[in-house]
Amino acid sequence: MTALWLNIVFLLGSAVVIYLSCEFFVNGVEWVGQKMDVGQKATGTILAAFGTALPESVVTLVAVAFGANAASKDLGVGAALGGPLALSTIAYATVGITLILCREKLPQTEAIRSVFQRLSRDQGWFLGIFALKVLLGVLVFAWKPWLGLLFLAAYALYVRQEMGGPAEEEEGELELLKFQPRRAEPTTMMAALQTLAALVVIFLASRTFVIQLEQLGPALGLKPQLLALLLSPIATELPETMNAIIWVRQGKYRLALSNISGAMMIQATIPTALGLFFTPWHLTPPLLVAAGATMLAVGAMFFAFRRGMISRRLLAGMGLLYIVFALLIAVLHMGG
Repeated sequence: MTALWLNIVFLLGSAVVIYLSCEFFVNGVEWVGQKMDVGQKATGTILAAFGTALPESVVTLVAVAFGANAASKDLGVGAALGGPLALSTIAYATVGITLILCREKLPQTEAIRSVFQRLSRDQGWFLGIFALKVLLGVLVFAWKPWLGLLFLAAYALYVRQEMGGPAEEEEGELELLKFQPRRAEPTTMMAALQTLAALVVIFLASRTFVIQLEQLGPALGLKPQLLALLLSPIATELPETMNAIIWVRQGKYRLALSNISGAMMIQATIPTALGLFFTPWHLTPPLLVAAGATMLAVGAMFFAFRRGMISRRLLAGMGLLYIVFALLIAVLHMGG
């Protein structure tokens, strides 16, 4: 019983550390984006998303490439499917719930409408890539691993498109860099140092969070792949979710939603490529249920973004899809 309580204490403690580190990360990455002269959307979809998604991509690489047994590889494949699911449901729901709790509404302006319409393009990219990812999971053929290169190329093309996008009106003002609070214009080196230092702390705290979940999993009777689907994504996508909360509180809705979209694109491509390279990439029924829930959530966001306007209640409602998914997985687990 004592060990269980220690797991819970470390779990909650690491979550607090992740949130505080994300405060430093979002502050630093905004300055890095300005120094690199990229728009806020690219700052969210590329710089922030790549930084926060890098730790979980490394975790996936370790699981599928260096895992000592089939359970480790199953954990990696489950994480590759669970990550997009958590982002498309829990992360969006967190934005909506934060808006409701702060009693704020998304601005009803033409500029915000155009931002949402551009974000729908990200959702379209994701749906196409994710559908191919799922299709490959039910097919068996010898040269499947080579298709991992296709997913890496798709992400490279996405990055090129985002970095070369049109200039956008800035959303809100940049706060003073926390590492140089007395300078109105911090140095590039200090902005980069703060961002990298925050990433290191986020990575270490995220690993602690995941380890605690892995230890709690057996106590809850969860198999490795189910643990990767139900609990691990909540941990690995926690930095993106925390970033979204911070940016929403600052009124920077574009950055919050762009960070989620960019992280989803990474999760749809890089972990999939790693899975194709190092595993048979065969999707079991629970993984297919996760894929279906993800496509349903992203499809809803795609059509909402295309309309140019979404409500905070719609965003908050994405969390219901995760609850339904968890119930279905529980039924399949008990039936197995």
